[in-house]
Amino acid sequence: MSAAIISPDRPRLRPMREADLNTVLEVERSAYEFPWTRAIFRDCMRVGYYCFVYEASRGGLTGHGIMSIGAEECHLLNICVHPEYQRQGLGRALIHFLLMLAQRKRAQVALLEVRMSNVGAYKLYTQLGFDEIGIRKDYYPARQGREDAIILARDLTLDDPTSRPKPLRRV
Repeated sequence: MSAAIISPDRPRLRPMREADLNTVLEVERSAYEFPWTRAIFRDCMRVGYYCFVYEASRGGLTGHGIMSIGAEECHLLNICVHPEYQRQGLGRALIHFLLMLAQRKRAQVALLEVRMSNVGAYKLYTQLGFDEIGIRKDYYPARQGREDAIILARDLTLDDPTSRPKPLRRV
């Protein structure tokens, strides 16, 4: 049996600041073909969405997450990890953090959209207990036209967000 080794270089989460936006945009552009703009990030901070960044011990930013909460729902709007830091558990840890925060703020359901073509993210979300509840036609920009989004949801009232939940019942 092996013990987990905690690396001192593991990035830590902290609230996003206006001064982070240049680096946040670099991370966003490195990970996505159709990245968010500075105005979108600025608006999310201005309206009080929950905006966090991963900061590496050496000072660089390696990822970010944006979530809104209202009407007993949270919406994971942007989960991004720099490609060089992917597949190290940072995305999973970021989602767990945001879901626990949402529960503390009394959200009962978590929602998100994922591109049909983003198989890796879809797999992660379903492993974390999100279930398909619908499709948004032509939701995302694509190289040729638009791409559909899969709408996923997770019931936050049943369990601890770090554990595998019971499936969400479809209505």
